[in-house]
Amino acid sequence: MKTIGIIGLGLIGGSLGLTMKKSKDFKVIGFDLNPKNAQKALELGLVDNITEKEALLKEADIIIVATPTKASISVLKEALSQIESHQILIDMGSTKSKICEALKNHPNRKNFVASHPIAGTENSGPESAIEHLFENKKMVICNETESDKKAINTAKGIFKTLKCEVVYMDANEHDKHLAYISHLSHICSFALGLTVLDLEKDEENIFNLAGSGFSSTARLAKSSPEMWESISIQNKTHLLSAISAYMNHLSNLKEIIELEQSTELINEMKKANEIRRIIKN
Repeated sequence: MKTIGIIGLGLIGGSLGLTMKKSKDFKVIGFDLNPKNAQKALELGLVDNITEKEALLKEADIIIVATPTKASISVLKEALSQIESHQILIDMGSTKSKICEALKNHPNRKNFVASHPIAGTENSGPESAIEHLFENKKMVICNETESDKKAINTAKGIFKTLKCEVVYMDANEHDKHLAYISHLSHICSFALGLTVLDLEKDEENIFNLAGSGFSSTARLAKSSPEMWESISIQNKTHLLSAISAYMNHLSNLKEIIELEQSTELINEMKKANEIRRIIKN
């Protein structure tokens, strides 16, 4: 039986621990910087044991880092410097280029796999853990050639247990495309939440009049500020480019509406409808 050590027991780390425990093939130990999160993860059965980070790094065959991206680099550097040749280190961060660049010349780089599950919810903390969170989702492995085959195969074995589909990307390309597809949508949702709270002072109106459209668009505004601050700053170059493009489209739509250019407005909306071809549900 392999021992998996999870550093960071929030939504991602907790869900991963829960799934791996249910597989019966792994012993799962965990560490979280927040003692309350660690205790809650143990109470919820997300891990078999809670331990100190130093003990986890010694005991675990496979170490998975699921901390906010701001903390990931220092945690990964520390872990990579302490592990033995038989141990594998995997991270689950939402941005990859800064992590891969920081670890590129580390003597134990071959033992590290940079990955990102395209899975999550707007909730955070161990209470938000979901057993089937990763099922039928994509798991991106970045800069595959910088890891040795044993590390990649070990990671793929974990991802198979999670029932993920593995895809491979360059770390910089990953961050660029995630800025467009994921990170921008979170920033827009935060902006929407701020706008509605600023304009609509009667909360009862929000409660009574919010339909499924508003709820689905504003859902991401419920996400962890600490996590998204970290992602936004780490991926700011690509994200700022995406925000600028979004603002240009928003400004254009504002002008079209001001001038009551109905035909142009319909044409712009039809262009946006093309997203249906790509996103089926």
